[in-house]
Amino acid sequence: MSTNVLRTADGWWVVRDTRAVRIETKAVTTADLLADLAAVRETAREAAASGDTGTAVADLVALSPVTTPCRVVAQMVNYRSHARDSGFTGDIPPTFFRKASGSVSGPGEAIVRPSHVQFLDYEIELGLVMGAPLPVGTVVTEQDLPSYVAGLVVTNDVSARDVQLTKTQFYESKSYPTFTPTGPFLSLLEPEEFAHLLDLRLKLSVNGDLRQDRTLADMIVRPAQALTLLARFQTLDPGDLLLTGTPGGTALKAPPKAVEKVGALLPPALKWKAFFRSQARNPHYLRDGDLITAAIATPDGRIDLGEQRTTVTDAQ
Repeated sequence: MSTNVLRTADGWWVVRDTRAVRIETKAVTTADLLADLAAVRETAREAAASGDTGTAVADLVALSPVTTPCRVVAQMVNYRSHARDSGFTGDIPPTFFRKASGSVSGPGEAIVRPSHVQFLDYEIELGLVMGAPLPVGTVVTEQDLPSYVAGLVVTNDVSARDVQLTKTQFYESKSYPTFTPTGPFLSLLEPEEFAHLLDLRLKLSVNGDLRQDRTLADMIVRPAQALTLLARFQTLDPGDLLLTGTPGGTALKAPPKAVEKVGALLPPALKWKAFFRSQARNPHYLRDGDLITAAIATPDGRIDLGEQRTTVTDAQ
């Protein structure tokens, strides 16, 4: 059974139902913790044997279980439903981009919208946390995926769409501080549990309104293949994070084909002005005070990454 680990300012904890037991470890970083899995397993055994002991999870303030600095890499358009929403047809080439690790924040920390950003969007994503080095040239199969990936986390790839689209790049638009809420748990999987990855269901709501709801079966490029493609040019190390794409249901959607064809005839400045004028009528973009709830789990609860609850606040 997977082991859920929580990080607070006081250290690392094994979570069992609604209680948490502190791990006796000197680990400071996620990589340190993954190098001391013996301490994690011993704490998990003791927690299972002792029953309802420890500290109430509700009394702990969770930090991101992925510590920084680290590499944060993300996949673009990796769910069929998101591809449809984005107006893609035919084959979609696998594409990766980087996010600044300074964007990583805790699962209850507010998402701060910069003052110049009008169109703030959400993207729930499954995060893979590396447990072993991935050298350039590595080929990862489904069978040896557990040899490279230690665990899973809930992430939200928050995006400043007006920056992303007008500058035609991802790094800035997705790298502002608090733009990668991560956690609450680092779910450390047993090797046999990787066979259930496609059962994981990603669900994101805004103010109780369900916006995204898909399983990993909707993925285009699955984790083992993604790591193989990434390893053509990128090294990863223990504690690094790969965001594996988001399902359909984000606020941003491609305009109708007829509108897109007309827009292509306009000068860029006029095109974007017209596009964002239409987007201003879209009520799904995030606003000050919105509450985002994001969770990833299998239906049977075999793997449960926990639930994020983050609010949006405007920069002061």
